[in-house]
Amino acid sequence: MPSFDIASKVDLQTLDNAINTVTKEVSGRYDFRGSHVSAELNKKDFVVSLEVESDMQMKQLIDILISRSMKQGIDGNAFNFEKDAYPSGKLLKKEVPVRNGLQQDDAKKIVKLIKDSGLKVQAAIMDDIVRVTAKKIDDLQDVIAKCKSANLGIPLQFVNMKS
Repeated sequence: MPSFDIASKVDLQTLDNAINTVTKEVSGRYDFRGSHVSAELNKKDFVVSLEVESDMQMKQLIDILISRSMKQGIDGNAFNFEKDAYPSGKLLKKEVPVRNGLQQDDAKKIVKLIKDSGLKVQAAIMDDIVRVTAKKIDDLQDVIAKCKSANLGIPLQFVNMKS
């Protein structure tokens, strides 16, 4: 039976490349010249640490982070910007966790979306992926289209397609 997996993973090397690109661009920009700006990736915890001197620079740094990550192929929804920046001495610091793997409640949302679509498919949660199986590959393609059109707020990859 045809099947595929719905995952939400971020490649560590691609993320590291995106952070390095951000650091390189910031070092060459005129509006950041002479000020302390830092973007570092904690590879163990998948957290990006941002440090700047002002709120305006923080907004610009976040914008650069999202645009450079998207050019590297990382979805902008992979970053969780819910926490506010906090002052630390003269600097503003912000910890931005990177969503890696489907959380249980996100997986349940995806399964509910698939079941409510009325397609003849089976969806099962397996750790941090959702496996979808069907008798026809066309039904699987309809599920992919449904998941892409539904704005779930998480980056999804459709991997491991087997026919």
